[in-house]
Amino acid sequence: MAATDSIWLRPERASRGPAPGYDRDALAAAGVALADAQGLAAVTMRAVAEALGAGPASLYRYIATREELVELMVDRAHAEIRYPELTGAWLDDLLALARESRRITLAHTWLLDATATRTPLGPSTVAFLEHALGAVAGLDVPTRDKLEAVAVLSAVVSALTRTEVAQARGGRTIPEWQRAQAAYLTHVAAEGRHPHLAAAFADQGQDSESVDRLFARIVTGVLKGLLRPDGTGDRGDGANA
Repeated sequence: MAATDSIWLRPERASRGPAPGYDRDALAAAGVALADAQGLAAVTMRAVAEALGAGPASLYRYIATREELVELMVDRAHAEIRYPELTGAWLDDLLALARESRRITLAHTWLLDATATRTPLGPSTVAFLEHALGAVAGLDVPTRDKLEAVAVLSAVVSALTRTEVAQARGGRTIPEWQRAQAAYLTHVAAEGRHPHLAAAFADQGQDSESVDRLFARIVTGVLKGLLRPDGTGDRGDGANA
């Protein structure tokens, strides 16, 4: 088995030898269950084998490395993303996709660690990309810009969800965190040594907003900047937050 090849380009089982007792999806399901319960660090070849009632060496009939196991897990989790029918309003459609990505990440918070340095490219990632590109198919912007926008969208969703998860683990909500930050900035601005910050904060105000509204505002702002740099565009953006 060549570990340098994509696991998705290799047959699931060898053409010779006894029929395997499991399949890749069974390995992925066991890994997801472990990660959901104990975190990604708990997912080892031995732990997954024990969950399946098999010996650790038997897993190498299906995968070459733990990284491949994690890749299968990521794809299985991302397969839970729901793809509603595209409406033709590209910004609404991408925001809906972003919300789905957030939902899945909150359901499987270990995805934040599994995709911290790269997002494995499997069938579910391809489905996500296809749907996103379908949403922006009618935009008169270069294909490169569309691909980069989808990549940035995923990064923004991960960053916002990471903050949400971190604050929840610390025992407070995003609005509570915002109020704490606002109190500190008010104190700093009142000292008079940061006039630009004071002016910006005065314009911004101190009202906190719901997590979903904050998420929608940031995501739509980023997408508009990437795909409608002139602020006009030729299709409806909608995106009612």
